[in-house]
Amino acid sequence: MLDPNWRPDASGRRLATIRIARRGALLAATLFAPIGLFATSFLPTIEPIGAPAGTAAIAGLAGLAGVALLGAGLAPAALGSRIDAVAVGIALAVGVPVAAVTSALIGAFMSGSLLGGFDEGADLAGRMLRAGMTDAVRTAPLVALAAGAWVVVVRRWARPGQE
Repeated sequence: MLDPNWRPDASGRRLATIRIARRGALLAATLFAPIGLFATSFLPTIEPIGAPAGTAAIAGLAGLAGVALLGAGLAPAALGSRIDAVAVGIALAVGVPVAAVTSALIGAFMSGSLLGGFDEGADLAGRMLRAGMTDAVRTAPLVALAAGAWVVVVRRWARPGQE
């Protein structure tokens, strides 16, 4: 039920926060998609046995949802002090592989369970976890650079007087 005392935000801060969260999500997905594509396509990762061809690419796409949500959630926090921005950059660099692999893991478990039962889903998810974490370690320097670039761009988008 709507609050009868609700009034629009006259300062515009709520709208600015929503805009920066949307931009942060889009930027995170845009910056980290090529890294995920590189990790799933060119690194010598063994696709799980019994998985359909292209499973790694589908898992990479599933991981983008988690990365975009992380970008949306951290974008408003990146606008604080420089120390806040550094903390957000570190959180993004650590959180992107976790979000991507977790999203891919959930998708692998669900699809494996639907195709071959819960045991098959658990086996497929376990192999996907190992492959995802191996790729995350291999691409860690790229993720750190992209996280730094994300923080810089988000902070520049939010400068006063730009809108």
